[in-house]
Amino acid sequence: MIVCRGKAELAAIREANLIVAHVLDHLGKLVRPGVTTTALDRCAEEMIEKAGARPAFKGYHGYPASICASVNEQIVHGIPNGRALKEGDIVGIDVGVFYRGYYGDSAWTFPVDEISEETRRLLTVTRESLFKGISKAVIGGRVSDISAAVQEHVEAHGFSVVREFVGHGIGAALHEEPQVPNYGRPGRGPRLAAGMVLAIEPMVNSKGPEVRVLEDRWTAVTADGGWSAHFEHSIAITENGPWILSQAD
Repeated sequence: MIVCRGKAELAAIREANLIVAHVLDHLGKLVRPGVTTTALDRCAEEMIEKAGARPAFKGYHGYPASICASVNEQIVHGIPNGRALKEGDIVGIDVGVFYRGYYGDSAWTFPVDEISEETRRLLTVTRESLFKGISKAVIGGRVSDISAAVQEHVEAHGFSVVREFVGHGIGAALHEEPQVPNYGRPGRGPRLAAGMVLAIEPMVNSKGPEVRVLEDRWTAVTADGGWSAHFEHSIAITENGPWILSQAD
């Protein structure tokens, strides 16, 4: 069942996502050579709890940390550890919170100081594809309009879209219907209506789209060793177009 939220619920979901936006912004400023992903995780948990929320990921199906921190060839669900970031790396940080009955969810991939031109292009194209998808989140459209916009932009620039992991509805649960793939033909799937809240999250690989999951049962990496970028916003579909809930004013 796809839930359409009223104004009060959207405002509440917005509050959860503003906490996410604040945490992500702060973590991005901490990303530098020598910083460990464990340190980023610890900082995020402290900030989330200080805001009166709780980390949405910690304990979710047994996940052991408060954020996901995916470095280089890691696509999503990287478990923070003592690995120190080094110049030239990229790190995708995914943050989720639960606040006063509702969830917020967003992710951003950050460069660690200077990165290669090709890696910078990967980040740019992935970020652009997110906003291409968001632009299709309008009343009367279809879910696959979002999917097709992402895929078209990514593949036009020579990169590949991950298929095993997709975006999703979000609100009173972290993952709700509908699923929002990052690939597909337009004009298919559920029709978009005012009040729907979606987490749109392109995951884009520098080489092929194939994925494998490490022995920790969480960390997804590229099968061919290519690098991967991940950008995500939670958005609401409104009469005035898409409202990016996880973007600060």
